Amino acid sequence: MAKLFLNLRNVPDDEADDVRELLKRHAIDFYEPHPSTWGISAGGIWLNDADALPRAKALMADYQQQRRARALEERAAAAREGRAETFAGLFRARPWYVLGMLAAIALVLGLTLALPYVLL
Repeated sequence: MAKLFLNLRNVPDDEADDVRELLKRHAIDFYEPHPSTWGISAGGIWLNDADALPRAKALMADYQQQRRARALEERAAAAREGRAETFAGLFRARPWYVLGMLAAIALVLGLTLALPYVLL
C-alpha cells in the first residue's frame, strides 16, 4: 500500500528535487500527484511500497542533517563576508518598510492588550 513520504506544501523546489534524486539513487519507487488547481493540495511524494518507509526516513534524516549543516555554513560564510541580512542592514536599505512594519506590530499589540480592558 502506498504511503505519503513528503507533503510538498512549503517545500522549496531545490529540496524537493534533492529528495526525488535521493529516492531514485537508492532505488525506492515513488510517485508524485500534481498539486490541485485550487491550491487545496500542494502535492506530495508517495512511496509505492510502505515497507520502504523506514529506509526512506533514515535516508531523509541523513539528508536533512547534511542540508542543515550546509545552510549553517552558508549563513556563517555570509556573516563573515558581511553579506548576511541584519536588522540594521534592512533598516538602511528600506527604512519606510521597517517603520511601517514596526507601526503595524505596535498597533496589533496595542489592540490586543488594551481592547479587552476598553470593552469591559
